[in-house]
Amino acid sequence: MSEAGPGEIFVPDMTRRTTMNAILVGAIGVSTLGLAIPYIAFFVPPSSGGSGGGVVAKDALGNDVTVAGWKESHSSGARELVQGLKGDATYLILDENKNMADFALNAVCTHLGCVVPWNKAENKFMCPCHGSQYNKEGKVVRGPAPLSLALAHREESADGKVLLRTWTETDFRTGEAPWWK
Repeated sequence: MSEAGPGEIFVPDMTRRTTMNAILVGAIGVSTLGLAIPYIAFFVPPSSGGSGGGVVAKDALGNDVTVAGWKESHSSGARELVQGLKGDATYLILDENKNMADFALNAVCTHLGCVVPWNKAENKFMCPCHGSQYNKEGKVVRGPAPLSLALAHREESADGKVLLRTWTETDFRTGEAPWWK
């Protein structure tokens, strides 16, 4: 052991103390960073997913819906549910010649948010909650629902999957601007 000279303070094992301080600061820093990153990421909005190509429709099992597969497994005039925009139930529509319509209908009733089933015998959508009715294109024909069912563009991707995009143009059923924008 060497003695400290005048004006110097002797600290035994200074390297050990420095190492322990570095470990302590590092552990606190890693923990703080581990908590701060998810907290900050919460305030960053999710990306829109690219160039607006749309959302791939999913069937009841979560599988991607293809146009060919849908036509093969459904009869003409069918209106069946898929998972569409924002995860909402959405109807894909086949006409009498098994051609898929260029639009899809959001199945959520505009009155209180019930999922509106297709009634084939009546040839219209009929809400079981409060009796609202919509024609085969989703236009409200009987209240208490104040608005028609929301529309979505239905497109086909290069690999044959059904894509759904938000409808932003004039509603062809009413001639008005879309209320669901």
